[in-house]
Amino acid sequence: MFAIPMFAIEKQKHFAAILLFTVSLMFSAGLYAGDVASFVDLGFSENGAVYMFAQYGVDEHTLRPWSELYIVDVGKNDFVKGGRLSYRHDKPVALGQDGSAALLRIISHNTEIIQKYRSNFMQQGIPLFISLEDIRSSGGQTIDFRDFEKRAYYSAALNSIFFGGGKDIRSSFFIILDRTDNDGVKKTYRVGNPDVKRAGVTTYSIKKAIVNPARTSMILVIEMTLLNGDGNGDGSDIRYMVETLHF
Repeated sequence: MFAIPMFAIEKQKHFAAILLFTVSLMFSAGLYAGDVASFVDLGFSENGAVYMFAQYGVDEHTLRPWSELYIVDVGKNDFVKGGRLSYRHDKPVALGQDGSAALLRIISHNTEIIQKYRSNFMQQGIPLFISLEDIRSSGGQTIDFRDFEKRAYYSAALNSIFFGGGKDIRSSFFIILDRTDNDGVKKTYRVGNPDVKRAGVTTYSIKKAIVNPARTSMILVIEMTLLNGDGNGDGSDIRYMVETLHF
């Protein structure tokens, strides 16, 4: 009987592990160059006045995990003082890790500001809309959804504005949100600042619309496609931001 040497078997296992890790990275990045962030809803304060979220991922070039944490004043649609935090690890992820350890690290090292603004992990948003489509279009986007509990209907139109092109592209957007109550009363809200021009952002899309449990605050989660760090247009990174409003 022909026997395969043990060192050959171990070499094959090692190669298979590398191949599996490489394939998993390709699929997690949507089969294109660039890294894809994961969005994490970290909850509202009890009165819905403050919202906290995070995103994390793995840098495609260094394989180092990173995380960002944001605390937002919902009524002002702006960050609270000191509400933008980031962390970059100094070593690459180990085989099989997804970078979520960087998220745990940034949360555990910033409990003071989290407690200051009374963010509550148990007060996560209630989803009214979740996009399962890969839009990533440079054009506009309109979504329609409803709140069955409040019997309210919503229509949100995202308008993108672009300046320049190629690696020098800059862009901005704003959203017109219409809310129609069950009694037919309609209110229109404008969110987003078209004067803020973001370098390297090529597309915007609304991925989620969530409300706090009391239905007094709404969060629109925006997915952004950015030219990757190479700046050559051959790949893109996915990042998230939010627009907020208080009813």
